Amino acid sequence: MSTDLLAESFETYRPHLRTVAYRVLGSASDAEDAVQDAWVRAQAAGTDGVENLAGWLTTIVGRVALNLLRSRASRREDGWGSRLPDPVVADDVDHPERRAVTSDELGTALLVVLDALTPAERVAFVLHDQFTVPFEDLAPIVDRSVAATRQLASRARRKVRDATPVQDDAARRREVVGAYLAASQAGDFEGLLALLDPDVVLRVDYGAGGLSRLLRGAAAVAEQAALHFGTARGSRLALVNGSPGLVTAAGDGTVHAVLAFTVRAGRVTGIDILSDRDRLAALDAPEAVPGRG
Repeated sequence: MSTDLLAESFETYRPHLRTVAYRVLGSASDAEDAVQDAWVRAQAAGTDGVENLAGWLTTIVGRVALNLLRSRASRREDGWGSRLPDPVVADDVDHPERRAVTSDELGTALLVVLDALTPAERVAFVLHDQFTVPFEDLAPIVDRSVAATRQLASRARRKVRDATPVQDDAARRREVVGAYLAASQAGDFEGLLALLDPDVVLRVDYGAGGLSRLLRGAAAVAEQAALHFGTARGSRLALVNGSPGLVTAAGDGTVHAVLAFTVRAGRVTGIDILSDRDRLAALDAPEAVPGRG
């Protein structure tokens, strides 16, 4: 295949490759870097003997993503790194439950769970379970035998199943998140407290140089939220990784925070807040963020 034809084919597969990289890495910027690196490697390797170009490119991206995962800083002892995954934000449309069910994006809660896997486990789970990459193609990527790769994916699948929270349906989640927004905008501390599960967990990522926080318990989380009642007027409902969430922005559209929620039995059990100005500025606004432009 000529270089021009390879370049044309690569552009055709770029959205797919970006999705693969994002799901492995949980970072839009890292995903872009991984795809670009994959292009350089594909050019250098050539396509002689390649029968399935899409599969071949997917394995290249998987190998690049694995290297990036291994180079990241070590996780905290509680299993949560100080960096939350980059959000995919979209308008909150008339039927968000339909959008949530059919969304091709990973929910934030699951991305956080994936971040607790080892790099090899994460690559094996994402590439096999979500993109049906055969174990025979996966084995060289993770540098294991086919049998060991099967065990790796099985172990990752079990960890994901055990740790992924079971949530209410999308309509109920939107109702609860909407009530959370209303209570915040009204400065209703007791109303907000009533929406929080007693064991709710709040994670806040302020970005490089910031002091990321992890709080547990309804009282602690409500008190933290009360500190931001004044900015709640600039918040609006949005779809965050395909699930009802909130975006807080200034009057000029500058995004201050993106909030993802985990809702179970009608109460908020988890809130993940990205408040990293640099990463928020890279969101695909105005299309990605409601009220911008």
